[in-house]
Amino acid sequence: MKNTKYMKLAQKIEGRWTLDSFSRELGISREKAIYVIHRLRKLGYVKTYYGRNKMRIYYIYLRNQSKKKSYTDAINEVSPIKLAEWSPDYVYGRKIKYEEVLVYALKKRDVRYTIAALALFRHIKDWSYLYALAKKEGVVREIAALYDIARLFLKKLRKMPARFYNLALKDRGSFEYIIDKLSSDDFKSIEKKWKVYIPLNASDLSEYKRGAKS
Repeated sequence: MKNTKYMKLAQKIEGRWTLDSFSRELGISREKAIYVIHRLRKLGYVKTYYGRNKMRIYYIYLRNQSKKKSYTDAINEVSPIKLAEWSPDYVYGRKIKYEEVLVYALKKRDVRYTIAALALFRHIKDWSYLYALAKKEGVVREIAALYDIARLFLKKLRKMPARFYNLALKDRGSFEYIIDKLSSDDFKSIEKKWKVYIPLNASDLSEYKRGAKS
């Protein structure tokens, strides 16, 4: 009976919560909220992510409800940087390709998404498909620039095909920002090569540095 109660609760409050917003929604203390989240997690109804400033975000959902997956979920599966999103974009009934996830991450225009997206390069297999998507969204050079960043921090990264590389070089025009008004102090040569301002410095990529040492 208790399991049924928690299943109904998960259905009622499906979504993303902080501990404070969860306790307010249910009108219970923080201590009681921690206990309820614990019970929901044991039943498989909770995933925990970390948002800005390492704040815990609890995603409450019904396992049997959906064969759905968000682009953010796909990033979190492969990246050491875990993301939380209040209104995720879900894909239903098909497998999400990492090529489209990479383009999605860039289009978010968010520093944490940009950092997390570097791990996706390990899983890119169809560079022709990636180019077609990137060309459509106008992010070909941005992807090429981030690939060069990823090569500095990820071991055994597959080489970018010559066709993508050459097409990206031909695509160069005026300088572009990945995130408006943000540029790098550490990756000036890559910025100059691709005419793309990189919103990252080496210190932002500490999670990848640790991984490279292991």
